[in-house]
Order: sequence, then C-alpha cells, then structure tokens
Amino acid sequence: MGNKTTEKQWHFVHNEDANAVWTQGMREIFEYRDLGIKSGTNDDYVAHVIRANGKEEHDQIHQWHFHECQFQMVYILKGWATFEYEGVGVRTLRQGDCINQVPMIKHREIECSTDLEMLEIVSPANFTTKIVAGPD
Repeated sequence: MGNKTTEKQWHFVHNEDANAVWTQGMREIFEYRDLGIKSGTNDDYVAHVIRANGKEEHDQIHQWHFHECQFQMVYILKGWATFEYEGVGVRTLRQGDCINQVPMIKHREIECSTDLEMLEIVSPANFTTKIVAGPD
C-alpha cells in the first residue's frame, strides 16, 4: 500500500520514447524532452532529457547563475559537459556520471560535446533561474 496523500496527488505516467517530443526549452543550445513527471506529480518534480541541438549561440547558461529549487540531480546519458561550481571548481561530467547539484549553488556551463544528452530531475517543477555575479 502506498502513501494515501501521494496517491491522491500523483498519478501514473508512461512516457514512451517512440512518441518523444523535443522542444526548445530554457536554454537555446539545448532541446528538452519532458518525461511527464511534472504533470504526474502535480508540479512537485520535473524530469526531462536535455540534448545539445548544435546551435552555437551562447545564452545565459554560460553566465553564472543558480536555480531556486530544493533538489536537482543531473545524470549524463551520452557525451560530456564541463561545469564550474562555486566552492567546488570545474567538473567534467561524462557518460554515466551523476551529480546532486545542491540548491542555490552558483554555477555555469563552460562547454559540452555535440552529442550531449543528460537526464535532469528538479524539485519543485516550476523552479526559477537567477543570473548572478560569479564568485570572487
């Protein structure tokens, strides 16, 4: 038996790869595939696959920023991405790597492979991103 509160709020979602829809998301250089978790959890979580789309434009992902959220996990499915985190330094995430990106940590993407695909799970689903000055 499950949690009665969760059973009332959340519903089962089956998001099929064969019917995947890729859209322009938060970042110009990436495409996003919403996995249905946002609607399935009534905005408690969002899960999406993010992939490089080949665009060369440098949008705000390359600027220092943070996300107002309670949880953020990134898992690299394919390729690699290099990020810089305040207090942690530069980290290159490769296929099979996973990070728990602590809430409110300042970070920026430095570069990524052209074949990058990553799974990101964030709570709450409707988090906001703030551009900030980089660490000293």
